[in-house]
Amino acid sequence: MFAADAKVLARIAPVVRRVIIADPNIASARLLQDIMKSLGAREVVTEGDEARLLELIREVEPGIVFTERAGPQLDGEAFVQKLRRSNLASRKVPVIMVTAEATATSIKGARDCGVHEFLRKPFTSNDLLRRIENLATKPRDWVEAVGYVGPDRRRFNSGEYNGPHKRKADKPESAAESELAVKDQALRILASCLAQFDKDPNQAIRAVKQQAETLKALAIKTADARLAMAASTLEAAIEGGSVTRSSLQEPIEAILALADPAPDTRTA
Repeated sequence: MFAADAKVLARIAPVVRRVIIADPNIASARLLQDIMKSLGAREVVTEGDEARLLELIREVEPGIVFTERAGPQLDGEAFVQKLRRSNLASRKVPVIMVTAEATATSIKGARDCGVHEFLRKPFTSNDLLRRIENLATKPRDWVEAVGYVGPDRRRFNSGEYNGPHKRKADKPESAAESELAVKDQALRILASCLAQFDKDPNQAIRAVKQQAETLKALAIKTADARLAMAASTLEAAIEGGSVTRSSLQEPIEAILALADPAPDTRTA
């Protein structure tokens, strides 16, 4: 029987306490259930029908969710997208996609729908434990946009994914670079919120609110009074009542105007 180190079990305990497994294959779900119980899970619920999953997550409030990519009544990618865009308290719960379909398309689909980790079947208990330990000890930044909602895709953790922006080498080398990266991403998301507002107004508003909070915190940290004022104005526009694309346009454009200019690459 597989036995994990006691220190590892202590680190992952908050994550594995309550687990949901979305897998229509009874044998596969039972195997994963047994492994999770050996890792300290107190409550493990399995469900193969996508229509039941969001309500189940509302009831259980899991620390981790496993999902197959596809089944007779399950589209794993669509399920994760719905979860990320929902108003559930557990909408940011770590999700691991566990599937035998380890193609480039399926891995990219998992990353782009908001999955944290990808695990290929068949897998070993150690493979699974490494994924869970990553989730418990190396939290990823959350991206709240219109086209994408989920953990930072640049830190996508998959043994099968070899694309750019994945590991430590991609991280900014200094605090200043890190702050610039945060600001740049927030500005790009705000611009996309205006462009895609009519596509999903509720998510656009949620994304704008998140970026306003991020930029305000960054402005305070870097003593940027202009950015702090602009971010506060945007927050007020969101909290002021009826929010429309028109009401957001001016405060968002005021923030976008504060973007750092592109470096001048001309030679003398």
